[in-house]
Amino acid sequence: MHTLIYSRPYELADTDVITGEGETRYVLRVRDLPIEDKPREKLLSLGPGSLTHAELIAVLLGVGTRKEEVLAMARRIIREYGENAVINETNPSRLADALDIPLAKACQIVASFELGRRAYQHKSGKPAFVRTAEQAFGHLRAMGDLQKEQLRGLYLNSRFQIVHEEVISIGSLTANIVHPREVFRPALEHGAVAVIVAHNHPSGSLLPTEADKSVTRQLTEAGRVLGIDLLDHLIIAGDAYGSCNEGERT
Repeated sequence: MHTLIYSRPYELADTDVITGEGETRYVLRVRDLPIEDKPREKLLSLGPGSLTHAELIAVLLGVGTRKEEVLAMARRIIREYGENAVINETNPSRLADALDIPLAKACQIVASFELGRRAYQHKSGKPAFVRTAEQAFGHLRAMGDLQKEQLRGLYLNSRFQIVHEEVISIGSLTANIVHPREVFRPALEHGAVAVIVAHNHPSGSLLPTEADKSVTRQLTEAGRVLGIDLLDHLIIAGDAYGSCNEGERT
């Protein structure tokens, strides 16, 4: 179940296994797993459909670092950044900085998903439509499970089709760190005429803070200057959503 604030259409104007106790505690790593449970071996014997997202990323990365084993890294990437955000990330530097992983590994991740994205777009040719807050939430609902606060943008063309999705920032939302240029730059690059932004509240609250309201006002004014509509600013928590724009619609 999710909370529906309004339904009016938009209008354009670590999971490592630890054994033992005390000084005998030991982290079970990929090399300790049975052969049939190792990601690469599972891929060979059972096919890619049998692997989790984290296992697929572990196969992609190949090896971890001195401080973090590859499967632990892959699981942390999914847990902290979110599956959809990783898939749609196009900036390796931002991914590397946010997750504290080597830039080369961030490049591997971005390049692999770009290949998949191009293949999918070529095959389907059917971008998603977003006309209401409920549809936007359906596209972004995985944000509700993230442990860190994120701000994401959905960028739409004049037919309300999503032409781009981007992680704009990671961390507490304030007008000081969320600059309009970071929000509207992708809109200009991808020819979008409207933007929906959303951020998650790990606390579980759907009520907008004063900082949330301030950011919304700032982005709305900037969008008017640029001729790009800010259609909504959603707050997502768990399996529910609210809107910073509630009460401003007539």
